[in-house]
Amino acid sequence: MIPYNKPFLAGSELACIEQAIRAGHLSGDGQFTQRCHRFFADTFGFGHPLLTTSCTAALEMAALLLDLGPGDEVIVPSYTFVSTANAFVLRGARVVFADSNPLNPNLDTEALEALVTSRTRAVVPIHYAGIACDLDPLLATARRHNLTVVEDAAPAFDSYYRGRALGSFGQLAAFSFHETKNIQAGEGGMLVINDEQYARRAEIIREKGTNRTAFFRGEVARYSWVDVGSSYLPSELTAAYLWGQLEHWQQIQQVRRRLWHTYNDALAALTALGVGLPVVPEYATVNGHLFYLVCRDEAERTALIARLRERGIMAVFHYLPLHASPYYALQHDGRALPWAEYYGARLVRLPLFCELTAAQQRYIIDEVLTFYQSR
Repeated sequence: MIPYNKPFLAGSELACIEQAIRAGHLSGDGQFTQRCHRFFADTFGFGHPLLTTSCTAALEMAALLLDLGPGDEVIVPSYTFVSTANAFVLRGARVVFADSNPLNPNLDTEALEALVTSRTRAVVPIHYAGIACDLDPLLATARRHNLTVVEDAAPAFDSYYRGRALGSFGQLAAFSFHETKNIQAGEGGMLVINDEQYARRAEIIREKGTNRTAFFRGEVARYSWVDVGSSYLPSELTAAYLWGQLEHWQQIQQVRRRLWHTYNDALAALTALGVGLPVVPEYATVNGHLFYLVCRDEAERTALIARLRERGIMAVFHYLPLHASPYYALQHDGRALPWAEYYGARLVRLPLFCELTAAQQRYIIDEVLTFYQSR
């Protein structure tokens, strides 16, 4: 079976973990955490990066930083992972779901203005498949209504909007280093603070509500409980593994982009049949996170996944629209979100990971083409 995903060892991860163990500092914010922070600030221009235990944790920190509570509203795309919404629901805020757009599964920025009310506090775009949401109109709407932008950049490592790194636009941004992402740490994430007003408090929230980070910098004589918070700090072992990947990030990205473009070129003829391929607008770039097809209907997707599984290929669907989820359906305002439902019923992801061989990828492509030739 060719899996959908396979975690990848770039080469130096185990040596970095051993180095962390020998250094005798395992609880976080050690040398490897600091190396990772400097890398993201220097390479992508992020204001104040903080590693977290997951992207979910980073989003939860963002909700805490914004002091959200009952009566507040946050605009979130329906076609996204549950953490994008759950982080704000946990604070008691009301999630207002936005539809996707006809071009790709990203948030429909043209419909954003109509969703803003006097209670709206933030908007949380996701850059689906590492392809940028159209940020110019989104940021303009946010400025008009004084909204905080929290980028859900979980899949957006080394991806850009008009030449600028995703994760550097919002006041806050959250990244994932889950084993399914381009750069991996098993689990792991990062909160990026691009608005300095949040930086010091983010350190406190990340350290269980204490000023422990300031204490270790020698800025206070002792640390104490000064705010709300939780344990969002990853271990130094996680940071060491992540650093081992970051040492090879350009090679990893080269492989993933090559695989993505191979799929895109080989399957381009399917568009003449009405099958959708990823659309990359002129303002966006490809980071090789995932490659998907949009089938003509849900029955076709089910048949394609079954056929590929029979042939030893693990292809998978993706999100179920959150506005129709068992938990939140009754709290949704009843608006139809047809494009979120469109992608929810038709999108299928093909295997894409660094160790996918040329022969395996050719086999996958051939099986997909054969499936459509028979219909």
